[in-house]
Amino acid sequence: MRALLFRLAGPVCAVLLYLAFQHLGHMPAAMAGAVLWMAIWWISEAVPLAVTSLLPLVLFPLCGIASTAATAMHYGKEIIFLFLGGFLLALGIERSGLHRRAALWIMVRAGTAPSRLLLGVMLSSALLSMWINSTACVLVMLPIALGLVDKSKHVEGNNLAFALLLGAAYGATIGGMATPVGTPPNLIFMEVAEQLFPQQDAVGFGAWMAFGGPIMCIYLAFAWLLLHLLFTRGIGFVPNTAHTVREELRALGRPTRDERLAAACFCSAAVLWITAGRIEFSEGVVYPGWQREGTWLEGFSDAAVAIACSIPLFLIPRKNSEESGDRMLLGWDFVQQRVPWGVLLLIGGGLAMASGFEASGLANIMGQAMAGWNTGSDVAQVGLIALTTTGLSELGSNSAIAGLVLPLLGSAAPAWGMEPFTAMIPGTLAATCGFMLPISSPMMAIVFATGRVPVRTMLRAGVWMDLAGIVLLALWFGL
Repeated sequence: MRALLFRLAGPVCAVLLYLAFQHLGHMPAAMAGAVLWMAIWWISEAVPLAVTSLLPLVLFPLCGIASTAATAMHYGKEIIFLFLGGFLLALGIERSGLHRRAALWIMVRAGTAPSRLLLGVMLSSALLSMWINSTACVLVMLPIALGLVDKSKHVEGNNLAFALLLGAAYGATIGGMATPVGTPPNLIFMEVAEQLFPQQDAVGFGAWMAFGGPIMCIYLAFAWLLLHLLFTRGIGFVPNTAHTVREELRALGRPTRDERLAAACFCSAAVLWITAGRIEFSEGVVYPGWQREGTWLEGFSDAAVAIACSIPLFLIPRKNSEESGDRMLLGWDFVQQRVPWGVLLLIGGGLAMASGFEASGLANIMGQAMAGWNTGSDVAQVGLIALTTTGLSELGSNSAIAGLVLPLLGSAAPAWGMEPFTAMIPGTLAATCGFMLPISSPMMAIVFATGRVPVRTMLRAGVWMDLAGIVLLALWFGL
């Protein structure tokens, strides 16, 4: 019944908003109605997110905002192939088993005290999530964390379970903030920014990691301290954990040929991404980047790197192919089942919406309307942006929220006297900062589904995580 009400609310509210905004003109009013319709369906998830993302293909031509051909172009943007290539590389690592070896290796090095076990889980999740899908990251870490909990005997009840399971989810979420391919909102920002502000220099891998890396480290340190204070402080030595982790790592044996080849493909992509743009080490010491203008590689983008490095995965024979029936390291049947195709449509829908803001004139109208929301302080303004976006991200998909808020922030920033990216980047990162509810993100939903972490415990820790994220973004981008 609830889903039916939201399904009806989308088009009904869109029509009502169109009638209320008709004085602004047909196209801005129609665009406002389309945005509200998509927002209701996206946030409520009454309709699959990918299906909602296809609405611009129908609504824009009907309302005269853009033709079908012009709208469809956004579903095949370069940034979508960057996400696809990055995901294929991640699947290669997953298929070879390298991700599990890396997680166990980090945990062995972290130590066996409860606080250090927690650090090992969070570091493993964060470092993996920088490059592979955050949801897959949690699925890798979950059995490891549950194994540690089940084989330990301590008097503090469920506290170790709370810490390790939430730590896996927090680490995966925070790690995704560090790189452009870490989470879909980052990719949506890169394309929306290029679409709205083509005259500004694009934010490449190196530039993103210059702020994303330190933010990840600070936020991860806070998350570890919070979970330690709430759950693992006072827990003594936990028996069996060191033995369990070492035994699991020892059982994997030496790195296999498949793992080494998958790592080679992945590392090649990572090095090329990071070294593509200009890197200034110090005054007078500058690396120009292999992608610089005037070279024959100028047009070879990050998306091309991702696809070029993932194609060999389909050409490398698996060592044990006769056992699995799949001859190559990556087979198309495996890829079809594991790639989140709906997320690709979701990114395309967000980009189509951003173009509709511009084409309909609604961007200028919204920018002028939001000019009065200026707090007069960059710190307070960024904090308000982070607070609003984080609140929305608790209720809906982070990709959908990014697609909704980024065009608005890009339009309003000049009216606030801010550089557009100063408003848009914290808005992008804030869309990932949902830690309080099971519906906040797939990572939190997976942890909740174990039955080991009740909602009240998620709220108890998550409210501090949300607040810390808001303060961190406000200080980092506002000062």
